[in-house]
Amino acid sequence: MAFERSLDWLISVDDHVLEPPNVWVDRVPAKDRDRAPHMVVEGDMEFWVYDEKRFPSSGLSAVAGKSKEEFSPEAVTYAEMRPGCYDAKARLDDMNRAGILASLCFPTVTRFCGQLFMEASDREFGFVCLQAYNDWMLDEWCGAAPGRYIPLVLIPMWDPALASREMERCAAKGATAFAFSENPAPLGLPTIHDKDRYWDPVMSTASEIGMVACMHVGSSSQVPQIAPDSPFMANLAWGAVRTSGAMLAWLFSGMFTRFPGLKIALSEGEIGWMPYFLERAEQVLDKQRFWVQRGVQFMGHATTDVDLNTLDIRGLFRDHVFGCFIDDAHGIASIDEIGVDNVMCETDYPHSDSTWPNCISVVKKQIGHLSPEVQYKILRGNAEKLYRFTPAEIPVLTDA
Repeated sequence: MAFERSLDWLISVDDHVLEPPNVWVDRVPAKDRDRAPHMVVEGDMEFWVYDEKRFPSSGLSAVAGKSKEEFSPEAVTYAEMRPGCYDAKARLDDMNRAGILASLCFPTVTRFCGQLFMEASDREFGFVCLQAYNDWMLDEWCGAAPGRYIPLVLIPMWDPALASREMERCAAKGATAFAFSENPAPLGLPTIHDKDRYWDPVMSTASEIGMVACMHVGSSSQVPQIAPDSPFMANLAWGAVRTSGAMLAWLFSGMFTRFPGLKIALSEGEIGWMPYFLERAEQVLDKQRFWVQRGVQFMGHATTDVDLNTLDIRGLFRDHVFGCFIDDAHGIASIDEIGVDNVMCETDYPHSDSTWPNCISVVKKQIGHLSPEVQYKILRGNAEKLYRFTPAEIPVLTDA
């Protein structure tokens, strides 16, 4: 039987929303509007204001509709942005133009895993603001076009028990994914290797209710630096070091054994590096596990309670880890080694790495030699399965 599903549409598992100025002021009590995140205009400049700090919008976060020659990190106002950056219904036109059937969007002003509220002087009110964001994401952004947006919510990273309850609340409203940090240590939080199992309430809940932990590159609030004076572009090109580190940390952490239903997505991390680091992890495990198991200390090395004799690197990767790519021909060339069920595509709209408006053509050029069944998995099927998401019907487009 011939393959009958459309290969002209994709699901992007990493896009971004620049929050509209009304997100918090419309949802917090009237008495708190001035201390919730809100927009202030001074002359020709705009700033988000929260907790006595100001945050302009970076031009690199809203380049959709601009040529590469126009890209700049200089601050931009909402009036200078394409409406699809902040308006859910306007975004649909841009999605349809690029062959994007559905999109999962990370936040902007809160930063990728809600660091803004964790760093606030009043975390109790920060949680009020975090819940307001989640309700807006679920009710307004995703609610504006059912079947076109995959809901991604934030958790209070500073309180795992509270985070667990918020995950359950949001899951009841349809959320199937939450933002987590690629490395909590730079945020001043325990790592996933914490001997006191700080993160267990979060990961146990995620495993039980099927909520995917999505770790965006940069969610550690760090930019990797090759050397103190290395060029920005060299550091940016080196960025996958963060995502590869996250993958390796999780594979050796024991998390997937303790919580067998847990899945993680390495958002905007690309995939071309995966075969090498999987191979290297197996080599290290084979040669070094014996002295580690004996508890020998070396350069501050910490012992592990993971059973290294039964640790299956490839098996854990296959069952729990999902790579996400924007434009990665090298990764697609290695797709058989990575696994066709562990890869999803993304467009990064409206950031400066985005392939918009050529999203579907870029991906199809890279995967067109694969079987239609495999192409469908990469374009849509893997995302639909992982996020338990049923997209809307394919839009019927008419010429303007």
